[in-house]
Amino acid sequence: MSETSQHPRHKVAVLGTGKIGEALLSGMIRGGWAPADLMVTARRPERAAELRERYGVTPVTNQEAAKQADTLILTVKPQDMGTLLAELAPHVPADRLIISGAAGIPTTFFEERLPENIPVVRVMTNTPALVDEAMSVISAGTHATAAHLTHAEEIFGSVGKTLRVPESQQDACTALSGSGPAYFFYLVEAMTDAGILLGLPRDKAHDLIVQSAIGAATMLRDSGEHPVKLRENVTSPAGTTINAIRELENHGVRAALIAALEAARDRSRELASGNS
Repeated sequence: MSETSQHPRHKVAVLGTGKIGEALLSGMIRGGWAPADLMVTARRPERAAELRERYGVTPVTNQEAAKQADTLILTVKPQDMGTLLAELAPHVPADRLIISGAAGIPTTFFEERLPENIPVVRVMTNTPALVDEAMSVISAGTHATAAHLTHAEEIFGSVGKTLRVPESQQDACTALSGSGPAYFFYLVEAMTDAGILLGLPRDKAHDLIVQSAIGAATMLRDSGEHPVKLRENVTSPAGTTINAIRELENHGVRAALIAALEAARDRSRELASGNS
């Protein structure tokens, strides 16, 4: 099947094309979308020209995107979304699909500001989209159909895995996967400092930890084993690992992680209430 026939005559516009938006463009082209069917908007003209040169996509204004594209993917910052919707509302027909990638903003925010009955899909992705290992969580608004969700999955599936959840679970998913990569980076940072304290050069400590993280993540994904079982396989009686685990428990690391994710969930709710 040719690239043009896999996604026939369906035009997609990415509005506010930053790093995540560019990752989506790249993934979609690799997944079979024709560059001629992809449009972009960017705040700076030189950024739009760069995207055209790199991917062969068409730079347009927000108004042109609203009029011409079948699907609009809104990737601007949450604080800029209200302004963008005010610009789009007079020009976007009610049969367009709106996909929001803005953290914390509910689908009702879009439905109240755009033409009546317009379908909206909310997606929370994360920065591993930049390396095609994203976790994108997809929820339907009031008027979005199963076909709309499938279309969103095709787009975001080009840069990683997707998961459908009720919108009521989006704040929890934001805490776990949306912010999740930062927790792992934080852990690697702390372990690297520990390696230096134990006498290792920073670069060697970094390499040891990163490869251990990749190996552990691959085992979690591919083995089918529960994480407790995988941990127990490393934890021999009276050995080094159990001594480390004891210290983690003594310092309340498990409780701290739970509290941290609750705090992230609560902040996501605050952002949502501030935008609605």
